[in-house]
Amino acid sequence: MKLTINIKVMVDKKAKQRFLALFGLKVSQIRKEKNLSYRKLAQQCDIDYSDISKIEKGQVKIQLPTVYELAKGLGVHPKELFDFEIPEA
Repeated sequence: MKLTINIKVMVDKKAKQRFLALFGLKVSQIRKEKNLSYRKLAQQCDIDYSDISKIEKGQVKIQLPTVYELAKGLGVHPKELFDFEIPEA
């Protein structure tokens, strides 16, 4: 029973990490399409440029206010940041 729980926790953790990585790739894609540097995007939203880099690399857990600020800075609706396919585990 304990082994099953530990495996499930590991799978859940990997799934969450994949989600953060996919979210970051989407942010990066939109930022590059709009020809924005990290610093320029940071000027357009309330997020430090170094944090934007970490978000794009999937290294930061995202909160809703962050999603809002990124969308504002990128000039897109927040739902566009979640427009990506999540592969099956």
